[in-house]
Formats: sequence, C-alpha cells, structure tokens
Amino acid sequence: MKIKAKLTFGVGLLFILIFALAAISGWYIHQLKRDTNNILVANYNTLQYSRNMLLAIEEMNTDSTAIIDFQKNLELQQKNVTEIGEIEATNQINKHFNSLKIEPKNAVLTSSIRKDITEIMRLNMEAINQKSMIADETAQKAILMISVTGTLCFYIAFILLVNLPSNIANPIKELTESIKEIASQNYKKRVHFTSHNEFGELAKSFNTMAEKIEEYSESKLDKIIKGKKRIETLIDNLHDPVIGIDENKKVLFANEEALTISGLKKENFIGKKIQDVAVNNDLIRDIIKNIFKKPNENLPSEQLKIYADGKESYFEKEIININIVPTGEEKSQFIGQVILLRNITPFKELDLAKTNFMGTVSHEFKTPIASIQMGLQLLENDRIGLLNEEQKELTKGIKDDTDRLLKITGELLNMTQVESGSIQVNLTSSELNPMINYAINANKSAAENKNIHLEVDSQNTSLNVFSDSEKTAWVINNLISNAIRYSHENSTIFIRAKKENNQLLFSVSDAGQGIQPQYLTKIFERYFRIPGTKKEGTGLGLSISKEFIEAQGGKIWVDSEYGVGSTFYFTLNIR
Repeated sequence: MKIKAKLTFGVGLLFILIFALAAISGWYIHQLKRDTNNILVANYNTLQYSRNMLLAIEEMNTDSTAIIDFQKNLELQQKNVTEIGEIEATNQINKHFNSLKIEPKNAVLTSSIRKDITEIMRLNMEAINQKSMIADETAQKAILMISVTGTLCFYIAFILLVNLPSNIANPIKELTESIKEIASQNYKKRVHFTSHNEFGELAKSFNTMAEKIEEYSESKLDKIIKGKKRIETLIDNLHDPVIGIDENKKVLFANEEALTISGLKKENFIGKKIQDVAVNNDLIRDIIKNIFKKPNENLPSEQLKIYADGKESYFEKEIININIVPTGEEKSQFIGQVILLRNITPFKELDLAKTNFMGTVSHEFKTPIASIQMGLQLLENDRIGLLNEEQKELTKGIKDDTDRLLKITGELLNMTQVESGSIQVNLTSSELNPMINYAINANKSAAENKNIHLEVDSQNTSLNVFSDSEKTAWVINNLISNAIRYSHENSTIFIRAKKENNQLLFSVSDAGQGIQPQYLTKIFERYFRIPGTKKEGTGLGLSISKEFIEAQGGKIWVDSEYGVGSTFYFTLNIR
C-alpha cells in the first residue's frame, strides 16, 4: 500500500471514529437529560403540590386562607396528572374537598382527602424510582458505548503512533546516511527497501544514481591520476621552492628546490607535520613562524635570506591559503596552504648595484653643484661686477635649478641610506619648536610667493620628543613644502602638534586639490607620483619621510578628501 493511502486510511478512520464518539456521547447525554427532566417536571412538582395540600388541610380549622392554598395546589395538580391512576385519585380529592367545604368539621372527609393525597404521592414515588432505573440503564449504555468507541480510537491512534513515524522516518534516515556516504565518495553504497511504496521507488532511483556515479568515477579515475601526475611534475620542475600542507599542517608535497635549500630528504618531510619537522630545522622554523596565527587569511609577503647555491640568496616568502566551496554548500572551507619561496637574488643584486650607483653618483654630484653655487655667489657679488637685468634673471634661473638639483641629490642620498639599511638614527630628547621653525623658514619664500599663510598651533610646540631632530626636521620640512606646492594661492596651511597617549601627534593640513581615494595607499611608495600631476618632484620625499619616522618608532599616514584638501600625520614617542 502506498504511504499516501496508508496516511489517508488511518487518519480518515480515526476521524470517523472520533466523530462517532462525539455523536454517541451527545445522543446519550440528551437521553439522560430528557429522563431527568421528566422526573423534575412531572413527579417532583406533584409531590410538592401534595405536600402543600397536606399542610393546608391541617391548618383549615385555624387559618382561613388554608382553604384558598388547598384550592390553588389542587388546581395545579389537576394540570400535572402524568401517571396511571393519578387522575382518579385527583378527582377523589376534588370530590371530597367540595364536600369538606360544605361540612368543614367532618373528620371522615378530612381523612379521605389525606388518603387520596397519599395515594398520589405513592404513585409519583413509584414513577420516580422507575424513571431513575431507566436513567441508570441509559447511563450504563452510554458508558459502554463511549468506552468501546474510545478504546477503538485509542487502539487505532496507538497503531498509527507506533508504526507511522518509523515507516516514514526510518527510510528517510537510511537514505540520508546513504547520501552522506555518496558525498564522501563511497559510491558503492546502496539502499534496500522491500516495500513497494514511494520509498521503494525512491530507493530504486537512488541505487541507479549511485551506480552511474560509480561508473563515472571509475571512468574518470585514470584521468584524475594523470592530472595529479602532471601537477606534481610541474611543481617538481619549478625553479622556486614550493611546499604544500593540508588543514592539519601535514606536508603533502615539497619540490626538489624546497628539499635542496632545507637539506631534508623526502621521506623525512612528506607526510610529517611541518611543526614537528621545524623542531630540528631552522629554515623550516623561519618559514612557518606566521602560518599558525591567521590560518584563514592570506599573509603578507616576507623576504628571507638563505644560504643556497654556495652563496647568500634572497627569497620572497608567500603563503597562499587554499579555500574551496564544497559542492552543494555555500560557505568556503579551508583545506590547506601552499608556501612559495620566490628566488629574488638576481633582483636583489641588481637593486644593490642600483643603490651603490645612486649613492656614488649623488655623492659625486655634490662637488660640481657646490662649485656652481660658489660661482653664482661670485656673480651676484657687486664687487666683482654689475649684472644687467637679463643676466640677473639668468643667474636666478641657474640658482633655482641648482637648488632643485641639490635637493634631488640629497633625496637620492637619503634613499640610498634607506635601501642599503645603513640609515643612522640618533634618538635624543629634542624640543619640537626649533624643528618647526627650521621648516617654516626654509619654506617662507615659497609660501610668500603664493600668498599662503602658515598658521602654527603654538600651544604644544614646546613639547620634547624622543627623536632624531635632524631627520624629524627634514620630514616636517618635506610635509610643509608639499603642502605649499599643492595648495591654492591665498590659502592657509595649519601646522598642529598635540600630546596623545604619551605620544606626539603632528599634522600638516592644506586646502589643495586633495588626493583621489585610489592613490591614498600608494603615495608613500618610492618614485610614485599621482598620474596627471604637473607639480615637480621625484616621488621620493614621502617615501623617505616614512622610513625616517618608522626608524624612530613612529607612524605616518594621510587623510584626504578629493577636492577639499589633505592632512598628513605622524607620531613620535614623548619622554
């Protein structure tokens, strides 16, 4: 039988029985109500009238109203005759009462009336007993019928409760377990339902699906193995070391380059937990020192210096987290990491050569530039000779270009110090005010040319900061110079300093064009200049400022709203 038919039959039968139980109960309750009403309406009222007449006849000799009460109750009794023989007894009472009204002192008539009333009471008492027996019989029948029907309802409900949930839930549970097995790639799993209902058809369809998946899986297995071999061959032939680990940090693969630089053998590395290998291997310990901190986020690149190929080599470490979305699910699942070490030794050597070249050239430039400046000073000296206006303009242009060239040379020298790692920081407790005054004086002429007002919040400029005063003054000078360069004419530049959490917070705010959001993260990179800008510069000033501030244990950043202006901040420790 189909599950739907079983449910319909069982629930329908139970509904019919419950309806029958309600109907039988209602009918018998109505019968009991009718029987009890008969007793109350007919027999009980007659007994009440008879009692009142007996009381009235006793008081006739003493109470003049007793005759009226008797007459009233007699009339009511004549209207309430219900039992056999009751009409005759009532007529006898009426006859004797009429005679008693003529002869009030006749004791025989009084005695006859009492007997007649007693007879009426006897007849009604017998009727009450008989009707009570009928009501009891009706109640017994009602109890029996309701009990039988209720028992039948309970029996059917119990059968449904015991069998129906298991008939539905057990096949669903078995089918769910089988689906989980299939999802775990156990394609040989089958379900077996002997019934011929909907679950039987579902089991048949499921088994057919499992057979087709098993056949498809086996047919693709050879291709999967070949694809795996291709990937392994590709990884082994990479010139950069590559290590793969699963979500439990067990090593899945490591190519020849990784084994070579680590000095490990494949059997001592593959299949082992990488933290266990790191206990006895310094290189692996350096490689994995960050992978346990944020397993679900890609970590930033990091440079490592490793002795390889008979020399010190440089590698850029990148840890790539592998996250997949399993079929049929929505959330991604972390399944492992790939550690990639890119060999950047040739680039590092070229970068070092470039740095040395820049340092050498910049240093060599200083001597001819100094000679040019000295020659300009002699030309500007009136004792050497007077210059006409055209010659003065020419010497002014030469002087501006010389100053610009000297500034570029200084920036290049600073950058070579930064890149070579030879930057020297002399941290002392220094007053901030002289650094600000130096920067303002250095940029005073440029500000006056554009009619820009430099407003200094002098409240906290007397703070002492733990810094390299020369490099900090250079940073302040660079920030103010940039603010003047990019501000509109007739504007104001605000220079502020305040103490915040035992640190100096210094800021320079301009009212220039501002910086577009996509360039905010790039302006501190070396040689970066905002595309389309017509302002002069090398793109090194902010990069050097960042290195100088961070070398002193501080931070530097920018807030900017395009079209409104920019504010550059840096922090230094206060002692």
